[in-house]
Amino acid sequence: MAASHIARGAMIFRLHGLSIHPGAYAARTVSHLARFSVEKCVQNAVSLADFPKSGKMSFEGRGKCLKGFSPKQCRQISVSALGRTRAISTEAEETLRTRSTSTEEKESFDLIISRNVIDVLEERGLIESTTGDELRLHCSGPNGSPVKVYCGFDPTAESLHLGNLLGIIVLSWFQRCGHIPVALMGGATARVGDPSGKSVERPVLSDEAIERNLLGIRAVLEDILKVDRGSEKKPGKSGLHPPVIMNNYDWWKDFSLLEFLRDVGKYARVGTMMAKESVKRRLNSEEGMSYTEFTYQLLQGYDFLKLFKEDGVSVQIGGSDQWGNITAGTELIRKVLQQDGSHGLTWPLLLKSDGTKFGKSEGGAVWLSASMLSPYKFYQYLFGTTDADVIKLLKVLTFLDKEEIQRIESAMGTPGYVPNTAQRRLAEEVTRFVHGEEGLADAQKATDALAPGASTKLDVQALEAIVQDVPSCSVSRAEVLENPLVDICIKTGLLASKAAARRLIKQGGLYLNNEKVTDESQVLNTVDLIDDRMILLSAGKKNKLQKHLIVEA
Repeated sequence: MAASHIARGAMIFRLHGLSIHPGAYAARTVSHLARFSVEKCVQNAVSLADFPKSGKMSFEGRGKCLKGFSPKQCRQISVSALGRTRAISTEAEETLRTRSTSTEEKESFDLIISRNVIDVLEERGLIESTTGDELRLHCSGPNGSPVKVYCGFDPTAESLHLGNLLGIIVLSWFQRCGHIPVALMGGATARVGDPSGKSVERPVLSDEAIERNLLGIRAVLEDILKVDRGSEKKPGKSGLHPPVIMNNYDWWKDFSLLEFLRDVGKYARVGTMMAKESVKRRLNSEEGMSYTEFTYQLLQGYDFLKLFKEDGVSVQIGGSDQWGNITAGTELIRKVLQQDGSHGLTWPLLLKSDGTKFGKSEGGAVWLSASMLSPYKFYQYLFGTTDADVIKLLKVLTFLDKEEIQRIESAMGTPGYVPNTAQRRLAEEVTRFVHGEEGLADAQKATDALAPGASTKLDVQALEAIVQDVPSCSVSRAEVLENPLVDICIKTGLLASKAAARRLIKQGGLYLNNEKVTDESQVLNTVDLIDDRMILLSAGKKNKLQKHLIVEA
């Protein structure tokens, strides 16, 4: 079939054999690649009479539009015409089929991805289980119609953490493939506590704590999933469906126990509920399981039923520990509504190469909110990823093309590879996704300021900006000026002994204001004070820094 045809004075694009999302593709003629530019769109049909004889036209402001494109999802399209009757040639169709071979052309398209999201997630190792092969077909619906997919987030803290990031990333992949992401905050279910993956019952949270947590989590979700958050090469998500954020307390607050037993409980079978892995594990433990926790799967199941019936949400996603809760929802939908069409997907637990769970630091959770963990510390946690884990994390935590990840992996095995290049890219991409360009810039500025051997000029403003992120102390000028640097390292607690300080100097691992210390007998002078107030002591390897100390004299 030709890439276009003309009928009754109208031009209609037909990209045969391709999955099309509105606004996702530009059309190319023999001589011109149409590029998206402004946030104008075209909606119905453009009369051929509108084509100028000069060969190029813009649909912007024509009043008549290209059929099938939504105003919110399209961009202006410029088409080079070969005369007034030939809009797109057969050669253009072949060009579109081979578009992925050109990096320049690829980057001209909108962020919406033409591939089936299930294929993308499988390729990146983000699928452990699905409710069936029907999910793949469901996610490539007729004419690219969007699917509504939801992930739940219980407000058990004032911020989401790195362990929750996979849920946001999978939602974002659905979003980038043309679907509608729904984030469901568990204002009601947090009052019960999900037993999945837990060895003991969660502590009961006060209503005030839950409300405070909901505000914090909503802010994180809105910030990360907003439609203008992108990547370095694609700085915006224009054309994507905006996220929908809901709170299940809105429907549970007026749901009585009798209504719950009548509308939900009667469809549940105790044997089936007890067969869930999360329940069996807890029943066999010393702690056991309370009735409150036992009913959690029904609460989450009803959430899916409500969203499916009233909001058209047909897919629920979650971590592997959520499989029992997700299938409780699909089963409830089939029994109550006598309908198929609900689907579930889980991703695998994210483990490091040493078998420990990714997302925990020595100080506890790695929070996504900048008010609870600075972008600098967030960046540094990711930068500290081992070589054994970094490629896996690039696949699951970033939106880099697989070809680019393969290039990074190949480069790691070459003699000229600069250590931690892959880690730096991981930290940049994930920090940008979570904290935006401004947060990434702050993290990089702090990193540069604390980099031993860096050429960045230190000043008090730079140090004060990061003083909350690194150990610091105040000592009198008399305690540091005209004193041996080795003694100052001990006095400030940077190192445990003079012997350790001297050994580190010999190894080239002690830095004063980012300059390597080579003389064991070096004395600190007034000229060493930054703006006559501070010094920065750093101990550790240049590429894997261990410890910093800001001293204010």
